[in-house]
Amino acid sequence: MRAVWRAARAAVRRRRLQTLVIGLVTLTSTAAIVVALGLVDAASSPFDKAFGEQRGPHVIAAFDPAKVSDGRLTRAARQSGVAATAGPFAQATVELPREAMDFGLGGELTVMGRSEPGGPVDRLDVWAGRWATGPGEVVLNRPSDRTADDLGKKLRVPSGPALTVVGFVFDLSRTADAWVAPGQIAALNPTATQMLFRFTDASSENRLRTHLATVTEELPKNALTGSRSYLTLREQIGSSARAYAPYLLAFGVLGIVVAVLIVANVVSGAVISGFRHIGILKALGFTPGQVVAVYLVMISVPAVLGCALGTVAGNLAARPLLRFAFTGPDAGVFHSSVSLAPWVNVLALTGMPTVCILAALAPSVRAHRLSAARAISAGSAPRAGRALGVQRRLAASRLPRSVSLGLGLPFARPGRSALTLAAVVLGVTTVTFATGLATTMDRLGNAGRDAYQVTVYVGRYDNGKERKPDHDDLELHSLLRSLPDAREVTARANTEARLAGSAEKLMLEARRGDRSQLDSVLTEGRWIRGTGEVVAGSAFLRRNGLRVGDHLRVEKGDRGANVVVVGEFMETNARVVVVDWSTMGSVAPREKPIAYHVKLRDGADQNAYARAAGAADPGLSPSPTGANSVTGTIIGSATALTFLLAVVASLGVFNTAVLNTRDRRRDLGMLKSIGMTPRQVTVMTVASMALLGALGSLLGIPLGMAGHQLVVPRMADAVDITLPSYMTDVWHAPALAGLALAGLVIAVLGAYVPARRAARLTIAEVLHNE
Repeated sequence: MRAVWRAARAAVRRRRLQTLVIGLVTLTSTAAIVVALGLVDAASSPFDKAFGEQRGPHVIAAFDPAKVSDGRLTRAARQSGVAATAGPFAQATVELPREAMDFGLGGELTVMGRSEPGGPVDRLDVWAGRWATGPGEVVLNRPSDRTADDLGKKLRVPSGPALTVVGFVFDLSRTADAWVAPGQIAALNPTATQMLFRFTDASSENRLRTHLATVTEELPKNALTGSRSYLTLREQIGSSARAYAPYLLAFGVLGIVVAVLIVANVVSGAVISGFRHIGILKALGFTPGQVVAVYLVMISVPAVLGCALGTVAGNLAARPLLRFAFTGPDAGVFHSSVSLAPWVNVLALTGMPTVCILAALAPSVRAHRLSAARAISAGSAPRAGRALGVQRRLAASRLPRSVSLGLGLPFARPGRSALTLAAVVLGVTTVTFATGLATTMDRLGNAGRDAYQVTVYVGRYDNGKERKPDHDDLELHSLLRSLPDAREVTARANTEARLAGSAEKLMLEARRGDRSQLDSVLTEGRWIRGTGEVVAGSAFLRRNGLRVGDHLRVEKGDRGANVVVVGEFMETNARVVVVDWSTMGSVAPREKPIAYHVKLRDGADQNAYARAAGAADPGLSPSPTGANSVTGTIIGSATALTFLLAVVASLGVFNTAVLNTRDRRRDLGMLKSIGMTPRQVTVMTVASMALLGALGSLLGIPLGMAGHQLVVPRMADAVDITLPSYMTDVWHAPALAGLALAGLVIAVLGAYVPARRAARLTIAEVLHNE
């Protein structure tokens, strides 16, 4: 065994370039594998993973404390099918003043009395501060990607005591907006009792209803005042992850396949190129088994080292990439689920070395059967007969001789060329898919962005106090229109209403002014032309089973209006319905504009206009329009992933070019001896890989286009929107012409360095061993 180790170690030292290539390729491929598996894992039900880690409740139930006691609720929960419970907790609903908006809270606050954040159900993550344990203390529900600067501030409750914010928790299940100690909740006048249930079978809404009915069947009538299942919650807050999942899965699968192909190509090629060395070892007395062992050890040393370093690099790259990919309104929901699972590292550390050994085993076993003479012959004179016919046909063409010779080289090693071609095809597929995705997301992010450049909100909060504008509605409209560089001003009012015959809440939005359509992108129908017409978002129509042309009634209090849906626009918020100003007046006559959207003249400075608007009335809060974070996130992460896979594919080409020049050293020496210049050697080597690059583009572009057509509609369906045709029809002649160069770029980048190295070889150096 010592002889095997010494021979393998000597081979590793002698073949520094080959060792470096194997180590570098396994490093980058393993990093790609780690990132790809991390993407696949993160894209697979991130809500369910985060929900499971928090032991979230399958059902949140509210009871009337006047009809059922806490003790009776506890006894009722001891039914078959109930896996775990938490509670009962006293629950209060508190009206908040306007200054509570500084805390990111709405007009109402659901407060729960709870002694600790842990427990068998709904384990709360205290990510800043501590839990509320005494009187006058409160913990707020806030995602962990937000700021914790509000710690120590006072939350003033009109109907109760002032509460000091002592901590922030993140509750995925949204059981409450805030928590206080059980002794404090009485001062907030609780009106309900909350129970949290986990059931043994929570696979469907019907099963959850059955379990809850079993728990409440012996309770007084109407004791249960309300309930909500986790399935509804998952549908509401999981849309962003569902939008990311299709393209993350696509990149993950591509990354795994490319990495495995490249490693198999590199390792098997390294063994085949060493047949001459195998023959020498056999001539020195090494047994066939020892020869196989030498090559497996020689391959394993750089491969294992590369896998270890690649796993570390993959972890470093995957964590920020996944957090970047899951940036958005619900990012806090998925922070715990986007970290790499332990099995990803285990599989990378064991799987990639296994791939390397399997890739080396097949040619090693072939060498095991060869005699010493045949192995030496195979190593020193690679069989070119496979390419001879092709070379003859190419020689008869008018191509330069260096180009015709290069184009024939891939046919000398068809297996190696096929693996390299497959990697290039997948690289081009990735570039094509990412280009189409980026174009679609760019058009989505910029849709309607020229409608306005500044939003001026009515009201300003300074030190928790609201300052109202000095001007009324019409005066504000005129004032903003008169400021320098203003071209159009559109007022917007919002109010919460409901669908007739349903408890479903919706948000009515009315617009008045120069551009009533604002940034809305119609996907069907037309825009509003008169009273009684509405344009609804795609998500609203899908959730409520409506379509363009349907009639509905919206109500608020004792007022209502019959309306008809005349158009559909892109909107992921399932509550938004746009009405005209007169319809808003009939439903909510007291509503006034909450914001004014200002379109500026071309080239105007939006920040300068915002400053001018703030100076014109101190009661205004101007805000320049920012970039679309979701589309920027997808484009940025897709670009990073594409670059990673393109680098891996280029390394595969690099390795093939290195092996081809090594195998054909004798031919290079003979060609140089009859007058081939270094530049011609470079052209010949690059041309051999350029052929694979051109074929890769020819095959990869249709695959990338098919992937785009498959993935993008699923991303849109995940967030319940319909994309207009101009956002999905992204393939035109200029774009396709540019993509046709992708395979050539990958091939040329990978082949240029080995080509230049081969060009610098002298005739004496090449023929030294002959």
